[in-house]
Parts: sequence; C-alpha cells; structure tokens
Amino acid sequence: MAAAADLQFALPQVLAQFRAANTGVEVSAVYGSSGNFYSQIRNGAPFDLFLSADMDYPRRLAAEGLAVPDSLFKYAVGRIVVWVPAASSIDVDGLGIRALESDAVRHVAIANPQHAPYGRAAEAALRSLGVYDRVAPKLVLGENIAQTLEFVQSGAADGGIVALSLVLAPTVKNQGRYWEVPLDAYPRIEQGGVILSRARGSAGAARLGAFLKNAPARRILRDYGFYAPEGR
Repeated sequence: MAAAADLQFALPQVLAQFRAANTGVEVSAVYGSSGNFYSQIRNGAPFDLFLSADMDYPRRLAAEGLAVPDSLFKYAVGRIVVWVPAASSIDVDGLGIRALESDAVRHVAIANPQHAPYGRAAEAALRSLGVYDRVAPKLVLGENIAQTLEFVQSGAADGGIVALSLVLAPTVKNQGRYWEVPLDAYPRIEQGGVILSRARGSAGAARLGAFLKNAPARRILRDYGFYAPEGR
C-alpha cells in the first residue's frame, strides 16, 4: 500500500492490529507525498491500496478508472501545528504562528504545496493568519510532511508547520514544543483511501479498507491527533 507520510507512526500500529485479526493477509506500506503517489499510480506503480492525505487524489484515480468503483472512503481528518525543537528559544507557546516572523527564525519548513496536502494547508494557514509575506522568504520545502519534520529535527530549519500526528509519536513528542493551528485557519484536511484497480477482487484489500473505518483503527488514529471524518 501507498500511504501518506503523516501516517508513518500511526499506521504501523493500525496494521499490527489488522494482521493479528487477519493472519492470512500480508501488508507492507510505503510512505511519501500523496501527490507523488498519485503520479506513480497513474504511471503503473504496483500498489493495491492508496491512503492519501486528502480526498482529491483518490477521487481523481477513481474518476480515471484506476480504482475499484465505490471503494473510496474517508478515514481521518488531519491537523497541523507549528513545531520547534525543545531547546529552541522561540516562544511558540506565547506567540503561536507569529513566532515564525521573528528575526531569530531564519528557515521555516513546510511540505511542498505543489504535491503535499499538508503543505497546502500550511500555506493557507500562513495566509489566513496574516504572516505569509514575512515568512515566505524563509520557507524551505520538504518532499513530504515527514521530511518537513526532519528538517526541523536536524536543524536545517528553526521551526516548521507539520502534522500533529507526527509530533505526538512517542519517539518525537519529547523532542519539541508545538502550537496547534486553529482549525478555521486552513481548509479541512479530509484524508481518504481507495482500493486500486490491480487489487480488484482482493479480499485482503477489501478487509483492510473496511478495518481502517472501524473502531480499533479509529482509536489509534485518535491517539495521534486525528479526528474521525464524521466530526471536526
């Protein structure tokens, strides 16, 4: 399966539960940018299931005949945060997104808005909250939201706008501090999946798609900061 990079910590736990209940189904996941996966799938990449960080890419694949009819589903609603390293002097708690305007902040990481839904959400938030013009010259673009986080972790950026699901991961949550961007500052990040045409008739793909909509998977996703798609 191809999976959006914001799932790289949450999805392994979901898949562990799925495997325990479906011992005859083998699943492996590759993580990356939803837009890049969309292009790869259109060019014949051998994936059975696609979990995107938005609904648009799966919808396009369905419209183009590259997905099993009526297999499109929503699995989560994502959230974004401004994240800085724990040792940073940047007052992200007090200033929120305006902390990124500080002269002490030289580089700000976001995912590339051209193909990463979380990058588009970050850009929208910067604009709606009135800081884009000051922050734009500082932007460094990650190939996907996981690389965006890595830029801040490595010191290549002083702060970044990243997925809440990544900074809540056990291996990351003590490395930094974050301020959650208000939900009304960016378009709702509805995340969706689709079973791809090469998996037509695959009982395993159908079972996994159904599992992602059920309570055990939803509980894990909630622990990583995702909302259920029916709520906000």
